[in-house]
Amino acid sequence: MSRADRVAERLAERELDLLLITDLVNLRYVTGFTGSNGMAVVGRDVRRFVTDFRYVEQAAQQVRDFDREQGPQDFVTALGDGWPDGELRVGFEDQHVSVRSHGRLREVIPDRVELVPAGGIVEDLRAVKEPGEIERIAAAAELADEVYGLLREQRLAGRTEREVAFALETEMRRRGAEPSFPSIVASGPRGALPHAVPTGEAIAPGTLVTLDIGARLDGYCSDCTRTWATGDLADDLAQAYELVARAQAAALAAVRPGPEGREVDAVARDIIEAAGHGEHFGHGLGHGVGLEVHEGPRLARTAETRLVAGNVVTVEPGVYLPGRGGVRIEDLVVVTGDGHRVVSGTTKELLTVG
Repeated sequence: MSRADRVAERLAERELDLLLITDLVNLRYVTGFTGSNGMAVVGRDVRRFVTDFRYVEQAAQQVRDFDREQGPQDFVTALGDGWPDGELRVGFEDQHVSVRSHGRLREVIPDRVELVPAGGIVEDLRAVKEPGEIERIAAAAELADEVYGLLREQRLAGRTEREVAFALETEMRRRGAEPSFPSIVASGPRGALPHAVPTGEAIAPGTLVTLDIGARLDGYCSDCTRTWATGDLADDLAQAYELVARAQAAALAAVRPGPEGREVDAVARDIIEAAGHGEHFGHGLGHGVGLEVHEGPRLARTAETRLVAGNVVTVEPGVYLPGRGGVRIEDLVVVTGDGHRVVSGTTKELLTVG
């Protein structure tokens, strides 16, 4: 069954006749189109794809089993006609459509077509990866491991955070990938900032460095964090590393089909809280990864979705000590029929990279 067919099957659950897909990531997932402007209408017997002049030839190569058309210069006006007969309930991706864009859609689309908020239909399908998608994600993870391997052969102390981040991303591009997000290199006290932006500060000896990188290869993302030392550590930093490593191992063991995201999150969180560092772990345990580096399902205190085979999630507990430093250890994990498979291959031993 094609992805468009699977979308069409979901429409009855929402009492919809059609779905208007405008988010470009969802559009790529359903149609294969990788351009920067397009939209699709999907229903039981409808496969309509619209793009502009720039992408007509590209769409002819990428978009199969859809009725393709070139939209006018005022692109959205293509939706003024081409609808099936009768009264229609058409879902739109409300989590991606601005108030202004919705107003414009309402101006153009005939009054007999009711626009109904219907976000999440495609995202729910994307959360369960097909075997080919898992292969691509694993390849992106392997590429990131290669980049980490090169960094291990180099020094960290004395280089600036920005210099290291640039080198990591350059290596990704050299291997045919792009960063799936801006790389994080956070050393010393800046390691207490979970999403620190690399600076021109030189990395000091005898501290921790959090390295969070991801590669986007063939459209699919990876995400992996390691925390390395640049020399002998103070006791509190070494203890924080041991704690996070223990919490991460326990949470990994809990990843399998069945538990809710919040239940897996609690495994790591309970260990960190029991050690007196609950206030130093303020983010969720993990998130889905695929065409986007942050997608469903989530592993967090409020996440009620149950894990199923085919989910790909991160497991990334952390402890962040203000003024001292931070530790985060993150693996990318595929939920399998009987458990899980870790696709991040870089060692999680506390490495010293001087």
